[in-house]
Amino acid sequence: MLSYTSPVIFKRVGEGRPYPDHGLAQRQWAELAPQQVRLDQLVTTKRTLDLATLLDAESTFYGDLFAHVVQWQNELYLEDGVHRALRAALQQRHLLHARIHALTADPELQP
Repeated sequence: MLSYTSPVIFKRVGEGRPYPDHGLAQRQWAELAPQQVRLDQLVTTKRTLDLATLLDAESTFYGDLFAHVVQWQNELYLEDGVHRALRAALQQRHLLHARIHALTADPELQP
């Protein structure tokens, strides 16, 4: 995982999901109200993105208009929506609307 010492778009660029499987289906994500999150608080879970997706103004990966973020051990992981986040950064916006799922250490305690 890369870490930065000066201001950049994301807090860190990661590869993969360091948190346990949350098991949320698309319908369950849709039940979470979108919130604003700062781009510089997000850790990505993908190192690459598809440029066609980034440049497509109509793009809504998985049909959701909002990014999906998993909160795990005091970190915010951008699980889906890196192209939305990067598009926001290119438009000089520092905030992103995302659905945030707080994951507890014990999967049995999930709502």
